[in-house]
Amino acid sequence: MQLGIFAKTFRRPDPGTTLEAVRAIGLRCVQFNFECAGLASMPEEVPAAILAAIASASHDTGVRLAALSGTFNMAHPDRERRERGLLRLGVVAEAAAKLGIPLVTLCTGTRDREDMWRAHPDNRSGQAWSDLLESMERALAIAGTAGVALAIEPEHTNVVSDASRARALLDAMQAGDQLQIILDPANLLQKDRNQTDILAEAFALLGADLGLAHAKDRRHDGKVCALGRGVVDFDAYFTGLRSAGFHGPVIMHGFGESEAAESTAFARAKLQERPGEAG
Repeated sequence: MQLGIFAKTFRRPDPGTTLEAVRAIGLRCVQFNFECAGLASMPEEVPAAILAAIASASHDTGVRLAALSGTFNMAHPDRERRERGLLRLGVVAEAAAKLGIPLVTLCTGTRDREDMWRAHPDNRSGQAWSDLLESMERALAIAGTAGVALAIEPEHTNVVSDASRARALLDAMQAGDQLQIILDPANLLQKDRNQTDILAEAFALLGADLGLAHAKDRRHDGKVCALGRGVVDFDAYFTGLRSAGFHGPVIMHGFGESEAAESTAFARAKLQERPGEAG
C-alpha cells in the first residue's frame, strides 16, 4: 500500500505548487481534482495546456496521480441533470486517459435536488435504483471507450449507502475490474452497530473489488477531523486491507492543510511506511 492524499487538501494556484506541497510532507501519491488546476471539478473541457501542466507537475515532483475525481449526482431525479453529468464524465475520463490516471472516482448520488451529499427518503426507492443503474451503465461505456476504470464509494447519504448496497450494484453491473470500490471506514459507521462488525462485513462483501482505500476520521458528532483524533478504528481497518490483499493507494482526506502533517504521521505509523515509500 502507498499512502497518499487528496490533492485539494492544499489550496495552491496551480498543479505544480500543489504537488510540491504534497511532496513536502513526504507523500508521493494523490487523488487529483481539476479544481487544483483552476477548473471546475467536472469541467466542460480541459485545455491541452492544462493537461500538460498537470503531467509536468507530476513528473517533476514524482507525485503519482492515482485517481481523478469524476463525481456527479448519478441518481438525480432530473434526467437532464444526469445527462449533463455524464457528458462531463466523458471529458474527465478522456483527460484521465491522457494523463495516465487509471481510475476515475464517482459517487452514486441522491434524490436530493440541491446537494449530492445530502440524504433523501427516496434514495431507497426502486426508481432511484433504476436511475442509478442506467447512469452507471452509461458511465461504464464512457470509461470503457476512454480506457479507464471507475470506482464508487458507499456513502450514508447516497443511494449506495453501505457495503451490501455496493455489493448489489457490483452484481447488477457485472463489470469486473472496470467497476471497483472505494472503501472509507468513516462513511460506513452506524450508531446502532459495532464498528468491528461493520468493517468485517465490508471486507467480506467488497474486499476482492477494492480499487482505492480512503482514510478519513470523524468524531462522535460526525464532524471530520485529523486522523487519529476520531472514532475510526484504523488498526482494524488497515488489518482488513492487508487481509483482503489490497496493495493500492490509501488516500487521506477530510482535514485541512494544517492537519496534514499530523494525519500523515499517524497513518504512516499505522501502515509502518517510511516517507516516500511506494508500498
